[in-house]
Amino acid sequence: MSDSAISASAKGASFLILLQIGSRALTFALNQILLRFLSPELLGVSVQLELYCISVLYFSRESLRVTLQRRADGVQAVVNLAYLALAAGVPISYLLAELYLRTELPNVAHLILSLQIYGVAALVELCSEPSFVAGQQKMLYKVRASAEAAATIMKTFVTVGLVFWAASGAGGEKKDLGVLPFAAGQLAYAVCLLLVYIGRMAVVARSEGFSLLPRRIVSTRTEKFWLSLFSNPLLNLTLSLTIQSSIKYVLTQGDSLLIASLASLQDQGAYALSSNYGGLIARMLFQPIEEASRNLFAKLCAPASTPAPTTTSITTEGKQAAATQETAASKANIQRAAQTLHQILTLYTLLSLIITTLGPSLSHPLLTLIAGSKWTSTGASSVLALYANYIPLLAINGVTEAFVAATATRGELYRQSIWMGVFSAVFAGSAFLFLRVLEWGAKGLVVANCVGMACRIVFNLGFVKAFFKRNGETFSIQSILPTFYTIASTGLAMALVNTTALPTSTASKKGIFTPLALFLSRYGVLGELVRIGAVGVVYVIALAFFERKFLLGFYRQMRPTR
Repeated sequence: MSDSAISASAKGASFLILLQIGSRALTFALNQILLRFLSPELLGVSVQLELYCISVLYFSRESLRVTLQRRADGVQAVVNLAYLALAAGVPISYLLAELYLRTELPNVAHLILSLQIYGVAALVELCSEPSFVAGQQKMLYKVRASAEAAATIMKTFVTVGLVFWAASGAGGEKKDLGVLPFAAGQLAYAVCLLLVYIGRMAVVARSEGFSLLPRRIVSTRTEKFWLSLFSNPLLNLTLSLTIQSSIKYVLTQGDSLLIASLASLQDQGAYALSSNYGGLIARMLFQPIEEASRNLFAKLCAPASTPAPTTTSITTEGKQAAATQETAASKANIQRAAQTLHQILTLYTLLSLIITTLGPSLSHPLLTLIAGSKWTSTGASSVLALYANYIPLLAINGVTEAFVAATATRGELYRQSIWMGVFSAVFAGSAFLFLRVLEWGAKGLVVANCVGMACRIVFNLGFVKAFFKRNGETFSIQSILPTFYTIASTGLAMALVNTTALPTSTASKKGIFTPLALFLSRYGVLGELVRIGAVGVVYVIALAFFERKFLLGFYRQMRPTR
């Protein structure tokens, strides 16, 4: 079971990664053109409206999604429960819209209409939730990949098309659409997502014998259904996770909430640009692995349950043999879960070294090349350079938190909620210190995020060690650290990135690398990218050589022999 589950999860993560890379390659290129028509203030307002949409979706469906990943009570049971997300979305969208309208609204054209369209888009997207959870239960990652890829591309084309149409002056003069193109793009995303999901999952539902519409389920002695529709155990677990999900939201979206209330629109736009670029790796690579691993850990670490015998002919020896066999299988699954988590964290550590070594130096030339000097003058490049150090924390927290969500008991989830509240206070205090007291602006918000994320990682790793210890398995955090040669090559790469740069002062323009820097400086931004890229290629090759034993083992683990 464990090998097949790991193989399916690896394949699912691969599909999602390819989805992110393929769809975002096109949208990334179009969005870079779009940035040249937008001001930081307008991008800041669009971030506020996107935050509203994300909030509606999160509070409506997050606890349900976590619940349905932790339990497998039949496809029809999870489809029925998914409709509660849509029922919750209607009042939540209205209440959050009212809260937004009570704030000091920026002077942007079509703001109220755009807010209404975002609300409708959120409800349309929630209509696809039954198809989404059915696909997750069946591990149909290709369905999700096709739906999200088509929706993302549709959103980008609609948004960029409207901005170009308004800027071109079609009809005689340029039009000020404000954030309306972003709202129309979000609605196009939701409609396309719903249509693709229904089209793909309707075929699966007919062949598998379940319905994408609510269907009555008869209660049994062991399984009770409220209103003959909703599983009582699933409902209870959902209610338990709701508070935890709300606290997690404050930590996850706390940066957006704080910058919306404490920073100017220009700072909001600069931070949004930096987080979008900086989080590109997290969205393309780390998020799919996190979602696939959550399903995998839930299956591998599920408590063993021996079915009750239906006849009295089973001997005591037979029962003991069956129990022993099941216990051995459960222990093997726990060992495989520990091995898989250890390998993912080790891989993340290696990727983190690459990101923190090359990312800060690449931020300014890349931003200048892609977004133009208008954005580098806002200080976004320095924020992006600092954000590169935040990405590894995002990655490690993502996979460890996925393990906690997949394996924690109800009592442990309650304790996690309490600690999440503590971490929220730490994050808010750090943000106030860096934003208001020290006045670091968007960079202060990145530092506050690092503080909050580090607290969460410490808690998650403590839970991981305790979980495996009580299950008779050892999990060593120290063994995740890279080898001495890897650390040495990282230090050398950092030194080369800095010493091959063109010195700014005349007195320091000496050294063996200065002629190379002077030569590449003739080509401006492209020369700078070539310089950093050359160091990066050599560094990655050295890292792969020193860590070849682990990388080969990880590859074989993710692609087991048939």
